[in-house]
Amino acid sequence: MRRNKLVLIGNGMAGVGVIEQILKLNSDLFEITIIGSEPYPNYNRIQLSYVLEGSKTVDDIVLNDWNWYRENGIRLLTGTTVTGIDTDARQVLTDQGEAVAYDKLVIATGSKSFILPIPGADKEGVVGFRDIADCDRMLEAARKKTKAAVIGGGLLGLEAAKGLAKLGMEVTVVHLMNDLMERQLDPAASRMLQDELERQGLHFAMGKQTAEIMGDDHVTGLRFADGTELHTEFVVMAVGIKPNNDVARGEAIEVNRGIVVDDYMRTTAEDVYAVGECCEHRGVCYGLVAPLFEQGQVLAKHLCGVETKPYEGTVLATKLKISGVDVFSAGEFIDKPELTIVKMQDDWRHTYKKVLLRDNRIVGGVLFGDVTQATQLQQWIKAGALMTADMHASIMGLAGEAAVTNAAELLADEDIVCGCNGVTKGQIIEAVRDQGLTTIDEVKGCTGACRSCGGCKPLVEQVMQSVLGDHFTGAAAQGICGCTTHSRDEVVAAIRDHKLMTTRDVMAELGWTNPEGCSKCRPALNYFLTMMWPREYVEEKESRFVNERLHANINKDGTYAVVPRIYGGVTTAEDLKRIADTAVKYGVKTVKITGGQRIDLLGIEKEDLPKVWEELDMPSGYAYAKALRTVKTCVGSAFCRFGTQDSMAMGQLLERKFERIDMPAKVKFAVNGCPRNCAEACTKDIGIVGNDGGWEIYVGGNGGIKPRLADLIAKVKTDEELIDISAAILQHYRETAKYLERTSDWVERIGLAAVAQAAVHDLENRERLVERMEEALTRAADPWQKVIGSPEDKQALFETVKVARTDTAD
Repeated sequence: MRRNKLVLIGNGMAGVGVIEQILKLNSDLFEITIIGSEPYPNYNRIQLSYVLEGSKTVDDIVLNDWNWYRENGIRLLTGTTVTGIDTDARQVLTDQGEAVAYDKLVIATGSKSFILPIPGADKEGVVGFRDIADCDRMLEAARKKTKAAVIGGGLLGLEAAKGLAKLGMEVTVVHLMNDLMERQLDPAASRMLQDELERQGLHFAMGKQTAEIMGDDHVTGLRFADGTELHTEFVVMAVGIKPNNDVARGEAIEVNRGIVVDDYMRTTAEDVYAVGECCEHRGVCYGLVAPLFEQGQVLAKHLCGVETKPYEGTVLATKLKISGVDVFSAGEFIDKPELTIVKMQDDWRHTYKKVLLRDNRIVGGVLFGDVTQATQLQQWIKAGALMTADMHASIMGLAGEAAVTNAAELLADEDIVCGCNGVTKGQIIEAVRDQGLTTIDEVKGCTGACRSCGGCKPLVEQVMQSVLGDHFTGAAAQGICGCTTHSRDEVVAAIRDHKLMTTRDVMAELGWTNPEGCSKCRPALNYFLTMMWPREYVEEKESRFVNERLHANINKDGTYAVVPRIYGGVTTAEDLKRIADTAVKYGVKTVKITGGQRIDLLGIEKEDLPKVWEELDMPSGYAYAKALRTVKTCVGSAFCRFGTQDSMAMGQLLERKFERIDMPAKVKFAVNGCPRNCAEACTKDIGIVGNDGGWEIYVGGNGGIKPRLADLIAKVKTDEELIDISAAILQHYRETAKYLERTSDWVERIGLAAVAQAAVHDLENRERLVERMEEALTRAADPWQKVIGSPEDKQALFETVKVARTDTAD
């Protein structure tokens, strides 16, 4: 029996999404030919920003590889452009001279970048941002140029700007309007977005109309309508898109702004359909992904003869998920006199929530910073739900008796859960029930949900939980805290692969259930980012424990302890006098000699801390930090008649080298000049014992709550080997330990043999570890001196406003 010939023009997400649905409904119905102008199989255009920043390759974003076409009997013509459609002969004409016959034709040619018609727009160094070829041109520019300008402060422009910034370019976003994403955000949310992106290193030229792109053959700058100029070497046009409807222009197919379609995606030509960004439905051309999949579902069912509701349009919702910036907008978002506005702004937490009501029905909303209610808000907007006290409490984060905790419960089966791949709630439920799926990975492999950006993972888990209950094994996954199910290794991998640069980046990318994090995960993320990006990462002080923020240990009476650095436990009479004079001047309650051969000044008032540090004029001893605390030494060969090595000199050298660098937990060294072990190397994270032939290195000792004797990991003959292996061990610990995991637990967990192989025996790997340690050491700076030199920090952290207390009787 002859199968009808179905031809698809366009190999993108919208068109291939239709084909995928058809294959599920009736794989034997059509003989399918797909024609695509790019030389690639179907890929995820939403993920182009990851290709741009370098965290993913083209292969990583392919949705359907070459085998998929072969396995489904689809003829694929890549690198082929359709030049015309003969609706009378029912043929598609290509630039390869071929005429492809059709019974049913689907046009899904997407959109094109809008290039401003200004002088210089055709110069070398001006690109759009729509496909892999554009990414390649931008990557090439980043290798050769240092300054870039992105014209357009919408969703696409901001993605391009962040991608180029992650490649190391200095990027300025040029925007005609005074507000970023003004088509999706109100001025308040836009301002918060700009502030956040400026903190992350982007520059902005707002309210600027580009009049000319300067340069001879190549771009050298932009000239604006107000006469000002911006020096740049590369320009990305991201001012908008326009439907790619060239192939449909003719008498048979009506074209307005896009290819005009009805509620079943039919054009004015018989058996010719259009879907996605190239079409115009009820006067609207959509540029977001959700409408494309909704249109595709209707069209696939219609082509297969399956009863379906017509496509009646989409309530537009935008979700910006780059750089740890969580932004959501749906429906109406601008204040109007006839609307009731419910909003909350918290500048300390960087969150903003606004809901718009018309006659008490929810018609729009904007969320910034905390988008956990995005799904339920979108459903209420779509349904025009009446606002209730409990709904208000749920959105605004207040205590409400009926606040919705499972957003999946609000979704209809046809609602899309995974926007990247167009997977609906119903498809996930069907796969779970029919195929017995119990884990996220199984659902990913079967339906495609979560296989791209991963942002839908929490919602997929909720759908699975609602079906499986206690049988959902994915729900039991142990994360680094209760805010996430992701493990330490998954978090670090995401930071590396996606080049995430802030805690907000990580929480957004991995779908934190609590968008603000908690006291457990925020310090952990802060450490992981410091470890991964020692040069680029900007310290997030608010993610530190209080002792680390104030660079001193708080005592139980509210005063603080100050411990200056005494390298290797060796000091001078001058330093001792300075310590004593400072203790007297500031009324220090107790002066204590510590177990690590240092001096602890106890009982200092918070506001006196910077003054005490300045008087001491000594480095911080980091007695409060997850870092190198002490290097305990014996007197060694300098004075001891048994000493074989100069332990004091080595101890001072090691302490000066590794001080100030962040670690997963506190670290202590000891250096002994002979095997008599007077400095107690056996209970230190790294213990060093001198002998006649050189040094022995021990690792994983602990004298605390869980005592453990250190293990011998290496014997070396030279000081250079000792320093290199110590650096490699520390770096391997930094890169593989859990946050707050001491070396004693770390060695037991991964095994002494694994540590030795990585940091001692594998010489090439050891060298790489040492190189990464040296890179991390370049960011080290004394925190006491930084505070002393910063009036802003002194005022913000240490100058307490005291309010007179008035006691009253009840």
